Amino acid sequence: WALRPPGRRALHGASAAFQEAMLTSERYRVRRLPFSRLADGDVAFFERLMPGRVITNPEELKPFNVDWLKSVQGCSKLMLKPQTTAEVSQVLRYCYERNLAVNPQGGNTGLVGGSVPVFDEIILSTVFMNRIISFDKVSGILVCQAGCVLEKLNEYLEEQGFIMPLDLGAKGSCHIGGNVATNAGGLRLLRYGSLRGTVLGLEVVLADGSALDCLTSLRKDNTGYDLKQLFIGSEGTLGVITAVSILCPQKPKAVNLAFLGCQSFSKVLETFTTGRAMLGEILSAYEFMDEKCMELVEKHLKLSSPVTGSPFYLLIETSGSNSTHDEEKLNNFLEQAMTSGLVTDGTVATDDKKIKARTRGTWFTCISLIRQTLWSLRERITEALTHDGYVYKYDISLPVGKLYDLVTDMRARLGRSAKNVVGYGHLGDGNLHLNITAESYSHSLLDAIEPFVYEWTARYKGSISAEHGLGFKKKQFIQYSKPNEAVLLMQRFKAMLDPKGILNPYKMLPSS
Repeated sequence: WALRPPGRRALHGASAAFQEAMLTSERYRVRRLPFSRLADGDVAFFERLMPGRVITNPEELKPFNVDWLKSVQGCSKLMLKPQTTAEVSQVLRYCYERNLAVNPQGGNTGLVGGSVPVFDEIILSTVFMNRIISFDKVSGILVCQAGCVLEKLNEYLEEQGFIMPLDLGAKGSCHIGGNVATNAGGLRLLRYGSLRGTVLGLEVVLADGSALDCLTSLRKDNTGYDLKQLFIGSEGTLGVITAVSILCPQKPKAVNLAFLGCQSFSKVLETFTTGRAMLGEILSAYEFMDEKCMELVEKHLKLSSPVTGSPFYLLIETSGSNSTHDEEKLNNFLEQAMTSGLVTDGTVATDDKKIKARTRGTWFTCISLIRQTLWSLRERITEALTHDGYVYKYDISLPVGKLYDLVTDMRARLGRSAKNVVGYGHLGDGNLHLNITAESYSHSLLDAIEPFVYEWTARYKGSISAEHGLGFKKKQFIQYSKPNEAVLLMQRFKAMLDPKGILNPYKMLPSS
């Protein structure tokens, strides 16, 4: 099976006939393409190339064949762990000649089935490509290998007085190469923009093994086509990213958090408009969550929210260089939000040790809370959802004013057939995370959700994937966000750069 049998345990070690069978759900049906089968001679070649870094043990391969959500599963019999671009080049050159399919894999934290094999593709892991190549303190430009873990990079940069422009809930395990390959968004996009703007250069190995060195550290280079943009967000289907050059901002000297409660989504929107006007350049994050999210975080993860009794919650972060200036701007904004009735309750963290909370109109110091706790309430929602049952996940971009209407309409549509329908996300970016939980997988429930959710999104000119990508799960729905002419052009790019189709097959683009 390429997709886990709904409502049943994954079939580890299933027969070849089962591995190649069509999937049970019509929308995910796919047959194995005519790639070569792995032979003993292939394994012997790779063992000579990278001794000790070739994995064939089925038990060791299990976690790399299953995605983080445990919703899709492949049956790869081989994982390779190169350390250099030269080794990646040799691997792909060999696989291209042998017509062996390859699945590039970073931290395997993807949510759309793009990071694991569908059938028996060779897993090409970047886990050992974790070297920081250089960092320039004057320009703030970091050059590193693709397998560097995001959190480790941020820790390294903080020692130099800088930070990564990207922050994700999966930062402890995701790789920067995977972040770039999926054009990950995350929590800092409002302040620092997307990876399409902060990534300055890439080193990429193409399907035939040729290495493309566009690892520039220049902020301005207007010579010809910007080839790196082809690979940012390409989900490993056009080439394997081996190194990244990225522009990193200086570490803020003053970071403040406000966790606030709102009585309606219209108040959430008005608070954002007010905050953007009053906080200006120091506004770095504006996250929203509905009350169902907080209930699940408290129920499944035992995290307590300092603010309760509101239908919606906001997590607002400011970051700047002057704590007095920033606190004054934040306090003025909060006073305006409170006195105008936009916000009914809230907690403010002005640094790691001192936190002020407002309850019944009085501000007081509360040492027991810390900024990390407030961020955990937002970052761990995904984790809490996995404990609530089977999760149907949707990552949508919409005009900000329509953002929560989809959640409301979906609740009305599904009624009691769903356990919970929740909405949260990056309001400053117009990015909604719609999640629907049920006791177990149900074909009928999925039919009620899809394609309705995509049709609804297309009606308001949104995107069916704001930051997670298309992967395996959404590739057949790309037409809801892109015209046929654009899809055809993408397929032509794929055919030109990977004529045999060996790189991450069955992902991102619909079958041509």
